[in-house]
Amino acid sequence: MGKFISILIAIGAIAFLLIVGGAFYIVNESEQVVITQFGKPVGEPITTPGLKIKKPFLETANYFDKRFLAWDGEPKQVSTRDKRFININTYARWRISDPLQYAKRLFDESKALTRLGSVLEGATQNAIANHDLIELVRSSNRDYVSNNVDSDQSKQEKAIIKSGRDELTKEILELAKESTSDLGIEILDFQFKRINYVPEVRKKVYERMISERKRIAEEFRSQGAGESARISGQKDRDLKEITSDAYRRSQEIKGKADAEAANIYAAAYNKDASFYRFMRTMEIYRETLDKETVLVLSTDGEFLKYLGSTK
Repeated sequence: MGKFISILIAIGAIAFLLIVGGAFYIVNESEQVVITQFGKPVGEPITTPGLKIKKPFLETANYFDKRFLAWDGEPKQVSTRDKRFININTYARWRISDPLQYAKRLFDESKALTRLGSVLEGATQNAIANHDLIELVRSSNRDYVSNNVDSDQSKQEKAIIKSGRDELTKEILELAKESTSDLGIEILDFQFKRINYVPEVRKKVYERMISERKRIAEEFRSQGAGESARISGQKDRDLKEITSDAYRRSQEIKGKADAEAANIYAAAYNKDASFYRFMRTMEIYRETLDKETVLVLSTDGEFLKYLGSTK
């Protein structure tokens, strides 16, 4: 019985030493572990999740992230091949691809970010210095409409893009991968977050853009005034043509009516001339004689013959 108790006590002591000494450790899905002994990596990296065992007191489990990590660059001022000074802001995504090599060369994430920033910024400056600004902001030679009359800008618009922004980012990514291949990390993606002129140049660009928009506005106003004058002139010509045609048609109708009236009068006169003279004289009496009209005529005048007639 005493021997059994001694065995249990020995097993408990060993378990206690194992637990206190850190013999057990847990690896999560998003982690990978490198075991170090007295600060030096030993064995292969642990990349599978679960409960793991190491030598207590002698070995240490160093955890590294297995997920995609972010790197955000600081805004930098660089110069392009065509001597354009611009501010750029970039970002990248990376991961620890070889945790053992990473532990040997970098070990700490802050150190890795510093090294990564140095590599990416250097590759970016070198790539931009070998390309014109237009290749940094455009990716193809597609046609587009531009009214800018600035000579430098016009020269850029006519330039043929050989690489473009997409190819430029790929070039930077390849340069950075070559420089980080022995660090145990892999750069997955690199992009430009923002590209802009430096403040001094930006002010001049804005002023040029404003003056150019004003010039375009004046062109539109001038074109509108010319179109307005053309429409007004066309309206006056159309109005004169319509008025002239209407007057001509009215005169034609009036002439036809007068001719028809003359024909009717002539036909009536030929049928009964005396009756026609009588009717015309009655009409003249009605038109000329009223209460305020005074006529002094001879009694034997032709005008009063029907007034004095008893027939």
